[in-house]
Amino acid sequence: MKLKVNTKEPTAGSPVSTICPHCGNRGTFEVIDRDVHIGNAFLCGQRMCPEPSCNGHLFVITQGNKLLFQYPPVRIPFNTQNIPAEILKTFDEAISCHAGGSYVAAAIMIRRTLEEICEERGANGKDLKDRIKDLKTKVVLPQELFDAMDELRLLGNDAAHIEAKTYNQISRPELDVAVEFTIELLKALYQYSTLLTKMRDLKKTP
Repeated sequence: MKLKVNTKEPTAGSPVSTICPHCGNRGTFEVIDRDVHIGNAFLCGQRMCPEPSCNGHLFVITQGNKLLFQYPPVRIPFNTQNIPAEILKTFDEAISCHAGGSYVAAAIMIRRTLEEICEERGANGKDLKDRIKDLKTKVVLPQELFDAMDELRLLGNDAAHIEAKTYNQISRPELDVAVEFTIELLKALYQYSTLLTKMRDLKKTP
């Protein structure tokens, strides 16, 4: 839908409730200055994070009290601790693509994350399917996570190759689950052992 900007006086907007893409906290974002009426009941304006240590800036489109669009978009949060740099860089790009609605690009970058994991763990094979099989001999994970890796591989294939038709479409629901599984995979490979060490360090010594 094409919106025609109204050149009349700016309009007082309403605060919006959302998650801050800068600090990750949810809050009621107050209006900065006044909004611009861009047609019908749509308003375009700026909001500020209520967290004093953040004061992050958002551009928004609203309709009444309803938030329709915000930039920067909300990213799915994940713990970056102990994830190797190249893997983190690739998966962070997948998260950014997902937040921006670029679902095909997100699926491709999640597949690349799997490639990076296999490379980091020394898993070999002629293709990613074989490398995931070889990974089973090198790391201990629940079978469900290995099965998920194969599903993520197939999703990435569909995103990268026109002739691949395993999934009917590459859309938000598929990517929501794909991101969630990848986060669990990264936790299992790079973070659970550190968490266990912290837990053991808290035990009382005799």
